[in-house]
Amino acid sequence: MKILISLLLFSFISQAASAKPIRLKELVDVKGVRENPIIGYGLVIGLNGTGDGGGEIVDNSLRKMFQKLGLNPQNEISSKNVASVIVTAKLKPFARMGQRIDVKVSSIGNANSLAGGTLLVTPLKGGDGKVYAIASGSISVGGLTKGSKFPTAGLVTNGGTVEKELELNFDKKKSLRLSLKNPDFTTSARIEKVINQELGGKFASSKDSTTVDLIIPAHYQRKVVQLLAIVENFRVYTDSIAKIIINERTGTIVAGGDIVLKPVAISHGDLTIEIGDDGGGEKDKPNRFYFVDKKTSLNDLVKSLNAFGSTPEDLISIFQALKRNGALIGEIELI
Repeated sequence: MKILISLLLFSFISQAASAKPIRLKELVDVKGVRENPIIGYGLVIGLNGTGDGGGEIVDNSLRKMFQKLGLNPQNEISSKNVASVIVTAKLKPFARMGQRIDVKVSSIGNANSLAGGTLLVTPLKGGDGKVYAIASGSISVGGLTKGSKFPTAGLVTNGGTVEKELELNFDKKKSLRLSLKNPDFTTSARIEKVINQELGGKFASSKDSTTVDLIIPAHYQRKVVQLLAIVENFRVYTDSIAKIIINERTGTIVAGGDIVLKPVAISHGDLTIEIGDDGGGEKDKPNRFYFVDKKTSLNDLVKSLNAFGSTPEDLISIFQALKRNGALIGEIELI
C-alpha cells in the first residue's frame, strides 16, 4: 500500500504551520465561557411493544407518576410500551431562560427500540444538583428506513427548555483568562506580545504554556464583549513541537513541527538509506541504496521512500530506528 495520504498530510501540515497567522478565536478558550453538561432520568412512552416490559425502576417510576396525577394503582405496573431512559444535554454558555436546546435520550433498561416514543417531562440537573432545564417531546432515532444500528438512543430536537441561568456577570469582569487549546510556551508568549502591541499597553501577561491573563483596559470597562470581539480576531503565528503521530493499526502517519534529520545510515530489508554530506557522488552503491542530503526534510525523505515502494509499515520501522539512533530530532507518539 502506497503512502499517498501520509504524503499529503506531511505537506499540508508543514505548509500550514508557517503559511499564515491564526486568529486567537481558534487558539484559545475564555475561562467561564463553556458548555455545561446536565442530566436527568425519565420515561419514554408510546412504544410499540419495544419497551422494558416492567422492572423495579420502571414500575416505581410509573407508580409515582400516577400518584402525582391523582391515581393510586395497587397492583404491579408493567408495560412493554414504556422504557426508562437517561436524558442528557449541554447548557450553552450564557444560556437564557426559555431558550431551547437539543437533548439526547438513551435507554438504560431492556428496551429494544425507542422509535416512535415520547419523552415525558424530565428535569435536567447540573453537577450542583440544581435543575437547569426541562426536557420532553417526540424522539427521533434516525435511519429507520435503512434499519438504525442504535435504536435504543435518540434525539429530541429542541426538546429542552432552559429554566435556570448561570450567573457569570461577564460584562462586569475586570480581567479575563485565556487558555490555549494546544499548550505551547512560544505560542503563549506570542499571544501576549500581539495583544499588548494591538491594544497599546501592558494588558496581557503570559503565565505559562497554557495561560494568558488579560486585564480589561479602562476604556473597555463594562464593554468586555466589544473587547473580546476585537481581541479574538488578532492573528498569531503558532508554534508546535516536532512530533510524528503513528497509528500502527491503520498505517496512518502524521507529522507536525520542524522535524530535523541528522547524518545517519540505516538499512531496512533490501533498502539502504544514508543521510550525510557526500554520499551522493559514489558510483558503486547498490540499486536499493538511497542517499539523503543532511538538509533533506522529513517530507522529502517520505516522498523518496514512497518512490522506492516503501509501505507504511516500513516507514514506521524506519522512523522508530532513526529516533532511537538520535538522527531524528522530534517526538514519536503511538496511538
